Amino acid sequence: MVITAVVFAAFSSVYVVAGSPLALVTFGVQVAFVRRRSWWLLAVQAVAAYGSVLVFDTSVGILGFVGGSLLLTRLWPLAVAVAGSAALLGPVDPVISMVLISLLVYGLTTMVDRIEQVNAARLSLAMTAAAEERLRIAAELNQGLGEALTTIAAGARSGAPDVETARRSLADARAAAAGYRAMSLAPELTTAKAMLVAAGITADVRMSHAEPLGPAGALLAAVLREAVTEIVRRRSATACLIETVAEGATVRLRVSNDGARTADDEGLLDLRPQVEAAGGTLTVGITADARMVVEATLPGTRPPVQPSSDAPLSMALLAAVLAGFSVKALLLADSLWPLPFLLVIVFMQLRSVEGRHMAALSIMAVLTFAPLPLFGQAWLGVAGFLTGPILLAFPWAVALPVTAVVVAIVTVVGTSLGLPVPLTVNYAISTIVTGLVVYGLVRLAQLARELRESRDGLARAAVVEERLRAARDLHDLLGHTLAAILLKSELARRVEPARARKELDDVLTMTERAMEDLRTVSGEHGKLSLGAEAESARSVLAAAGIEVSLELGHSALGQEVETTLGAVLREAVTNVLRHSSARHCSITTAEGDGVVRLSVRNDGARASKGRHGSAGIGNLTTRLAALDGRLSVSQEDGWFELTATAPTLAWTPAPA
Repeated sequence: MVITAVVFAAFSSVYVVAGSPLALVTFGVQVAFVRRRSWWLLAVQAVAAYGSVLVFDTSVGILGFVGGSLLLTRLWPLAVAVAGSAALLGPVDPVISMVLISLLVYGLTTMVDRIEQVNAARLSLAMTAAAEERLRIAAELNQGLGEALTTIAAGARSGAPDVETARRSLADARAAAAGYRAMSLAPELTTAKAMLVAAGITADVRMSHAEPLGPAGALLAAVLREAVTEIVRRRSATACLIETVAEGATVRLRVSNDGARTADDEGLLDLRPQVEAAGGTLTVGITADARMVVEATLPGTRPPVQPSSDAPLSMALLAAVLAGFSVKALLLADSLWPLPFLLVIVFMQLRSVEGRHMAALSIMAVLTFAPLPLFGQAWLGVAGFLTGPILLAFPWAVALPVTAVVVAIVTVVGTSLGLPVPLTVNYAISTIVTGLVVYGLVRLAQLARELRESRDGLARAAVVEERLRAARDLHDLLGHTLAAILLKSELARRVEPARARKELDDVLTMTERAMEDLRTVSGEHGKLSLGAEAESARSVLAAAGIEVSLELGHSALGQEVETTLGAVLREAVTNVLRHSSARHCSITTAEGDGVVRLSVRNDGARASKGRHGSAGIGNLTTRLAALDGRLSVSQEDGWFELTATAPTLAWTPAPA
C-alpha cells in the first residue's frame, strides 16, 4: 500500500503543482479505492478530476485516475469513453499520459489485491497441506497398526497371546517413525551440528533445499550421519562445512572438513551401492587444500511450481509505460532520430529490471546524458528511465542521493536550455515520477513472488512438522505401549494359566490405550490440549518468520475448558497470520481465583478496527459464553491483543 500510495502521490503532485487543489481529492479517493470499491467514491473522483480540467485548466492526464478506477469495476467499458473525452479536451501528449495513468492504476491496484489474496491463503494452504498429510498418515497407520491391534485384542480375549503380531507391530511402528523423520533432512542437520559442536569442532550448516525431500531424505540422512560420525571419531578436524543445494530435480549434500587423513571410510563406501541404486552418486575425496569432502547427489522431490501471473502483468505494464514515455519524447522531438537510443534504453530496462546490473546501469547513464546536446528538451524526460533502476539496484541510503543528483542534473540542464521555471520543475518531478513507477511495478511483482514462495514454504513446513509430530508420537506414545504389550504377551505365554489370564487382561487394557494413542498419532482426536496447541502455534508462527514468546502459567484444566481455549488459540493464530503483518507475538496463560486467562498479543495490528463481526470470533464468543467465560479484543500503538477468560473447571451435564 505504501508503494502504491507513493506512486499515486507522485502522479498527483504534477497536477497539484500545476495549480489544482482538486488533484488532492483525486489522489485521496484513489488510495481509498484500493481498499474499498465504492460507487460513491468513483463519483467523487470523477467530479474532482473533471473539475480540475474544466475549472482549473489542468492537463487531461488527471482523468487517468478515473479511467483506472473504472477498469477495476464492472463499468470498465466506460474507461474508453473517459479516454475519448480526454482526446476531445486536450492534445495528444496529455492523452497518452491519461492512458498510461489508467493502466498503472489498474495494474498496481490489481497487484495489491493479488498480494493480499496470497497472504490470506497462506495459513489455509498450510492447514490444508497438514490435514492432507494427517489423513495420509492415518490411512497408513490404521491399515497396518490398527488391524494388528485388533488381532492382538482378539487373541487376548480368546486366551491365546499373539506374540508375533505384537513384535511385528512394534517393529512397524518404529520403522514408520524412522520413515516419517527420514523424509526430512532438516532435523538431521540440526543433530549433526550439535554433535560437531559438542566435539569442539566449528560447524557451519548452510541449507538451501526445500523440504520435504521424500525418499531421498533417508539416504542423505544416512550419508550425513556416517560422515559426521567419522569426523567426530577421528578428532582431527577443527572446522566442518555442511551444505545442501537443490539443483533442478536433484538434491546435493556436501560435507567438508579440515581434518583429512585418508578417503577410505568403509561406512560411507558401504552406502555407495544404495545411493547408486537410487539413481544418485556418492564421492569421497581429498581436495588440493587438504580438506576431506563427502558429496552425495540424489533425485529429489521438487515442490510443485506455482504459476505466477504477477511478473507478466508487471512486465507488460512496464513495457507500456516505457513505450508511452518514448512516444511522448518522439512527439516532442518531432523527429525519429532519438528512436534508436530509446529502443536500446527500453530493451535494457526490460532485460535488467532486477538485481544490480552495473554494466547496464552504466550504459543507461551514458545514454541518458550524452544525447542531451543533440536532442535538447525532448531528451530531458529520459532521465526518469534511469532513476527507476537506481532505486531498485541500491539501498535507499545510496539510491536517494544518486536520484537527487539525477534530478539536479535535469534541473540544471532545463535551466541552461532556457526553459520556463514551471516547465523545468515539471521535468524534475517527472523524473521522480517515472522512477517511482518503474520501482513500484517491479517491486510489487517481487513482493508477490516472495509472498507466494513464503506461502508454499509454509505449506511444506506444515507437512514436515506433521510428519515429525507423527514420528514423535509414534515413538513416545504408541511405541511405549506396543513394547509393553509385547512384554505382557510373551509373559502370558510362559506363566501358569491363572496368571496368564491376568496378563492378557492387561494386554486388552493396553490395546485399548494403544488404539487411543493411534488416534492421537493420526490426528483424529476431537479433544484439544491447550499446552499442545500452544506448542503447535509456536511452530507455525516460527515457520512464518514471527518471533514467539510463550509463557504457560496454567495447571490441569477441565477438558471442555482445554478444548475451548485451544480453539480460541487456533483462531487467534489464524488471525495473526491472515490479518496482520506481525513480527512478534506473545502467547501467555495465567490462572488464579478459579479463572484461567489466555492472551495472544501481536505487533501487526492494522489501522482499521478489529474484525469483531467475523464468524470465527463470533463462534468463540458463543462457546466461551457457554462456559461462563468471555472474549475481548483491544488495539493500541500497533499492538493487537485477544484475551479469553474461563473458569478452570466447567460444569457439563452428565450423559443420559
